Amino acid sequence: MAVGRTPMQPGLLSSTAGFCEGRLAPNSIYAVLHRECRALFPDEMFADLFAEDGRRSVPPMIVAVVMVLQRLEGLSDREAVERFAFDVRWKYAAGGLDFDHPGFVHTVLVDMRARLAASARPNRIFERTVEVAARAGLVGRRRVLDSAPIYDAVATQDTITLIRSAIRGLLRAADHVLRSELRAVLSSGDAYTDTAKPVIDWTDAGEREALIDSRARDGYALLAVLDGRGLQEDVTQAARLLATVLGQDLERDGAVFRIARKVAVDRVISTVDPEARHGHKTVRRSFDGYKGHVAEDPDSEVITATAVTAGNVGDAEPATGLLADVLHAPTPNERAAGERAEVYGDAAYGTGPLLAELAESGVEVMVKVQAANAPGGRYSKDVFTVDLEARQVTCPNQVTAPIRPKPDGGGAACFGTACAACPLAAQCTTARNGRVITIGPHEEHLAHGRARGTDPVWLAAYRATRPKVERKIAHLMRRRHGGRRARVRGRAKVAADFSLLAAAANIARLGVLGIMSTAGANWAVTTG
Repeated sequence: MAVGRTPMQPGLLSSTAGFCEGRLAPNSIYAVLHRECRALFPDEMFADLFAEDGRRSVPPMIVAVVMVLQRLEGLSDREAVERFAFDVRWKYAAGGLDFDHPGFVHTVLVDMRARLAASARPNRIFERTVEVAARAGLVGRRRVLDSAPIYDAVATQDTITLIRSAIRGLLRAADHVLRSELRAVLSSGDAYTDTAKPVIDWTDAGEREALIDSRARDGYALLAVLDGRGLQEDVTQAARLLATVLGQDLERDGAVFRIARKVAVDRVISTVDPEARHGHKTVRRSFDGYKGHVAEDPDSEVITATAVTAGNVGDAEPATGLLADVLHAPTPNERAAGERAEVYGDAAYGTGPLLAELAESGVEVMVKVQAANAPGGRYSKDVFTVDLEARQVTCPNQVTAPIRPKPDGGGAACFGTACAACPLAAQCTTARNGRVITIGPHEEHLAHGRARGTDPVWLAAYRATRPKVERKIAHLMRRRHGGRRARVRGRAKVAADFSLLAAAANIARLGVLGIMSTAGANWAVTTG
């Protein structure tokens, strides 16, 4: 299929432009796309996705506009193509197409996403919005980081459902010869052909335990058949998933398999979407699915980078990738302007490794660091004087203990018997061997971060800047379908969808700022 070409000359009397102009605000996303869609998303930008000859595709520029509006309004594929066919604003946004411009089927959107995913630049629509903002001078060297839960598009499964689903998936992936061999070792009597739970008395603990044991034995029997054999990739993946499900939830009690009394750290919660995870946004607020991460320029409120991780991944882990554009050495123009990179983030980003990397890159660190605490309201680490140069720690009773090094670069100061006769011991520790102060490998950066967070000037700058990204997150997540809840399954697809949502938000923001293309492929803004 060859790349299609967007019509350049809409009908004089049949164009949607004459109808919409004056009826839509000039800074609305429909107006900015109408003015700039050909400069934003020229058909040539997608030429590498198509063959050089063959039947012409739906013009990629039109598809890109539809994809952007679809994500902004939280629509399904079928709803989006219906909106394009009957909502005059969408045809106006696609360059002022004629009222009777033909629509297209929803599978065109599916095909475009697949082509983008298989390309060298899968997020080019989002990247284009950042490029345009940068050329217009809207992207500086300040960044604010934040994340938000993205609920998965599947139901969380219990242990028996996970095991049966994983076995069913393995049987489905095997060819008919291997499938017959696998079915021959099943001993539970379960055919694994339906998704319904086996019919037992679920109030009877003995029946529940027997059910778990029998299905676990089926699973391990299948894995024993496959052990050491060369398998096709889809069979290998299905077997690996089955092994993960069995290993994470079960333990052997003598000759019987039972549900383990602990939760695996990286527990798979669904065989339909094996990459989704249990996550916690706060101590009391949990969710199932993924985390969407953004970096924003706080001055223009343009999103500069996105990432999606499993729900159990810490916020600081993808931060380096989000900040790749400001961690590099400043350009001559940036040095001449005296621009120094600044990074803002809440306490979730106040980890030693990230603080150290930011400091080593010459970044002004505006990241909160969690205050030290101690159980029972006792003395926290902050009341101890840590002297890293002298490699010693002094307690509130003015007793000094040396810092004994650890292999990871940190250490520990043990006060031992000095605590036994200390008059402050009740306020400090209940440990039999006395108080121990642990020194992390990045202790210097953590201590500096805690001290900096008490500076009123620093706090004022933080409070004036940090909330901007929270408002942006709220804007992204305002629609449940395709915002707070994922429309697709799998981290790669969720990440692509999230970047497209960020692209839509960026274009809406650029419209408010009055973005306009100029001669020589340059861009400018007409409002402050």
